[in-house]
Amino acid sequence: MLDKFITPVIKPLLTPIVATLHKLGITADQLTVAGFLIGMLALPLLAFELWYGALAAIILNRIFDGLDGAMARYAQQSSSAGGYLDITLDFLFYAAVPLGFILANPAQNAIAGALLLSAFIGTGSSFLAFAISAEKFQLDKPQFKYKSFYYLNGLTEGTETIALFIALCIWPQHFVLLAGIFATACAVTIFTRIHGGYHTLKQLESTK
Repeated sequence: MLDKFITPVIKPLLTPIVATLHKLGITADQLTVAGFLIGMLALPLLAFELWYGALAAIILNRIFDGLDGAMARYAQQSSSAGGYLDITLDFLFYAAVPLGFILANPAQNAIAGALLLSAFIGTGSSFLAFAISAEKFQLDKPQFKYKSFYYLNGLTEGTETIALFIALCIWPQHFVLLAGIFATACAVTIFTRIHGGYHTLKQLESTK
């Protein structure tokens, strides 16, 4: 929901960094992999209840996630392969965070963590499945022209997810409550994406 407002603000801030990295010969795919490896450090850090260390890994991962896309555009390296690598590693990272909290306290966090992981599967699959059909129909993506594939909007997107991760690291004792609230918001996103995506594609098919 907030991505379309936050991203245009952040993009110009990344340009000087990207220009410097480009001069050093660093590629967008290298940034993607480096950011993923840093982000995955959050899993053991969370499992051992090193909350602020995990928070640092999460924030660095998101910075790298912004840099890789900016680098791809700056160096004209945008590609389907890069987009595929980026989104795949992003989802592995997203799944690692709830898993870290589950490992930290299985008795307390297992059910809420499982709900959150299920919600992530629902939100991810609902827009990735639509992206395949959007490509087939060559739909425009006016709100996310910088993306390598079509983004179907929702109540919970990248910005909201990162806000959740930050909140969980600051208030880990409230994991069950925060995860439950976010999973419920994800359920709304899943419903609206499936409803909107289905009817959009149905209408497009009827006009062909």
